[in-house]
Formats: sequence, structure tokens, C-alpha cells
Amino acid sequence: MRILVTYAVQEEFTELRFPGVKDGEEVQIGYLRTGIGKVKSAFYLSEAINHGQPDLVINIGTAGAIHHQVGDIFVCRYFVDRDMQKLADLGVESEIDSSTLLAEKGYCGHWTESGICNTGDSFLTELEHVKGDVVDMEAYAQALVCRAKNIPFIAVKYVTDVIGQNSVKHWEDKLADARKGLDHFFNELKKEV
Repeated sequence: MRILVTYAVQEEFTELRFPGVKDGEEVQIGYLRTGIGKVKSAFYLSEAINHGQPDLVINIGTAGAIHHQVGDIFVCRYFVDRDMQKLADLGVESEIDSSTLLAEKGYCGHWTESGICNTGDSFLTELEHVKGDVVDMEAYAQALVCRAKNIPFIAVKYVTDVIGQNSVKHWEDKLADARKGLDHFFNELKKEV
């Protein structure tokens, strides 16, 4: 089994180890730093998929939140593009549910802390209506690429900042905590991918 782990910035990098997968398959894990934003993220992920043909893509990283606490972790299978959401009435797609393909392949079913990830190309610093539990700048684009290539996709996000409360500074200050929190989350997974 080939797993590709994506992250936006080096400070979010966490080495993943999985104790085993179905039928004793060996797990090969590759890593991809995509950079910040939807365009870079989609481009570099597309290139990596074309070269490596992973069986699963896992996006890890940080996120902001409105109604949750710093340190919360969310496993996201549903993604909203907040930039395109305003055009939904014109028939523009702005939401992706990756749970069906994950379930078909039997991946990550036991991962809890479910949430909705809202993606946009801006770092939110003020409260506004946001559909979802966490906000980031890459996950929707990666979910779109994976769906187009029929590859299961899931995102695991650590809340580093509460929107409207000095978010940029909190994000910078909490990057090391996020790495530790994500590392702890994956180390606690005792079951298969």
C-alpha cells in the first residue's frame, strides 16, 4: 500500500507510522510539501500522484476554527471551497464528500473526531459565516484532485487558532504544538489504515 502524506509548510511535517494494513501488505509512506494555497497544493499533488500513484492521500496540518478550541483535532471527509461557495447558486461546485471512496476501499473508517473543512485562499482573521468546523487553505483543492484521479482522500487538522483572536500570531506560535498533537494522534492509532 502506498500512502502519500501532504502538508503545506515544513513546520506541519509529522512522520506517520502505521502498524499494519490488510492482508499483511507493506506500507510505503511518501511525503509532499505542497506550499500554501489551493493552486500550489493542487498542482504539486497532481504531479506527485502522476509519478507515485498512491493508494491513499492523507493531508495533515493546521487549521483555524470559530466554535472549537486550540488543540482540537478533526478528521475531515467533507470539504467546502469558501471562495466558490458564493457561486453555488450559479451551479458552481463548492463541496466534496470523500467518505464514499474511503469506505469503498476500507480506509480510515475507525478514525474519529469527524469534521468539515472549509478551504479558501485567504487567512481568516475576522469572524464571518463559515460552513464547517475548521478552515484551511489547501484541503478542498486536494480533495478535488484526488476525486478526479479516483484516489481516497482524508485530512487531519489540528486547531491552532480561533478566528478573530489574533489568528496569524496564534498560528505561528502554535505550529510546534500542532506537530506534537498530530504526532500523538497518529501514534495512538493502533488499527489499520
